[in-house]
Amino acid sequence: MMDWKTLLTSKRFGLEGMSNERNKDRTEYQRDYDRLIFSSPFRRLQNKTQVFPLPGSVFVHNRLTHSIEVSCVGRSLGMGAGRMLKEKHVGMDADFDEMGSIVAAACLAHDLGNPPFGHSGEKAISTYFSEGKGAVLEKSIKDENGRWEDFTNFEGNANSIRLLMHQFAGRRKGGFVLTYSTLASIAKYPYSSLASTKKNKFGFFQSEEDSFRIIADELGLLKLHESPLKYARHPLVFLVEAADDICYQVMDLEDAHKLRIISTEKIKELLLGFFPEERQLKIRKTMEIVDDVNEQIAYLRSSVIGVLINECIRVFVDNEDEILSGKFEDSLIDKISSIPCEAYKACKKFSIDNIYRSKDVLDIELAGHRIISFLLDILINAVQKPDESYSKLLLNRVPEQYEVNDKKLYTRILAVLDYISGMTDVYALDLYRKITGMSLPAV
Repeated sequence: MMDWKTLLTSKRFGLEGMSNERNKDRTEYQRDYDRLIFSSPFRRLQNKTQVFPLPGSVFVHNRLTHSIEVSCVGRSLGMGAGRMLKEKHVGMDADFDEMGSIVAAACLAHDLGNPPFGHSGEKAISTYFSEGKGAVLEKSIKDENGRWEDFTNFEGNANSIRLLMHQFAGRRKGGFVLTYSTLASIAKYPYSSLASTKKNKFGFFQSEEDSFRIIADELGLLKLHESPLKYARHPLVFLVEAADDICYQVMDLEDAHKLRIISTEKIKELLLGFFPEERQLKIRKTMEIVDDVNEQIAYLRSSVIGVLINECIRVFVDNEDEILSGKFEDSLIDKISSIPCEAYKACKKFSIDNIYRSKDVLDIELAGHRIISFLLDILINAVQKPDESYSKLLLNRVPEQYEVNDKKLYTRILAVLDYISGMTDVYALDLYRKITGMSLPAV
């Protein structure tokens, strides 16, 4: 069974041999949070699609606003769970008071590795290698003992871990140099791509496997399998996942309402479904205080989030032993009580049927798939034939931190993925237009 005393540690990846004595105005976990907030990859999330195309006259969520909101919900989940565990384990020498800060920081970083154009970006990358032009590279990658599944199962969560831990050219050892606990709390699927499920989920590339092993073993994560490497989740992953589940489901509905994809009557019906009838009557009376429909929906949304936070904290603490023993395999949201659980399922079904298949969402996915596939094709061809004149022009566009000149093809392809996944939607579209000659730089 995992132990809270080792699971919650402020040891920093990349600074293991250095003293950690600091001014205590901020805890190490709060430093993680601040370091992420001020980072370039985090700022770039403002121009990455969440679900709907980037806003025109109506503002909807992008990856940045989504991550900030997930972090706020995550902090509440961590603080609530930490407070209850502290009361449950009186006298235990564990950083329960810091669980809110750890979860908040992990939530900020959970989408950092996602490529442009939402989840279609992940699909575009993986299918390029599994069924597109990149499929011919399989033998070459395997001949040099590279892990082909890292590409065919490309996963944004694993890419987040790489972005945070990898020492890019010219950068310091340890990447972002975050605490072990924060890094492990981001790894939603703590196993290699060789152990990935049918949904192509995994937690770290071959290039980061040894580093993740060091962190996991230090924290005392349960090793479920050695080859392929697979660990049980760090317990705080469940809270990070719950914060994400709560936000994307509820906030996507609110965005859809602003875009008039869902009617006011329907969104009220869906959100009121989270409450028993007596509570619904009180909420309706409160909503009558204001006439502004958006204000009414915002009140409803905040009430739903409050219910889901309390429910997920209860499930987490009630299942503590199962979680610490690595036997808990569900998400917290799946185990909440019947009324909010059924309402959550109804919202999810409505979103799948009416939001995620809406014309605007599908159009951005189609465009994103085309743009990313094109950029992959020309850049991967360039790293294979770097001496060709056109390749030199393309590679001169790639920042020096990316290892496009490495001896191993596996590493060069990862460098291309680092570059493309770090792009914003706007940058990827602009680069696509310039390379294809559809637009030229102003003279």
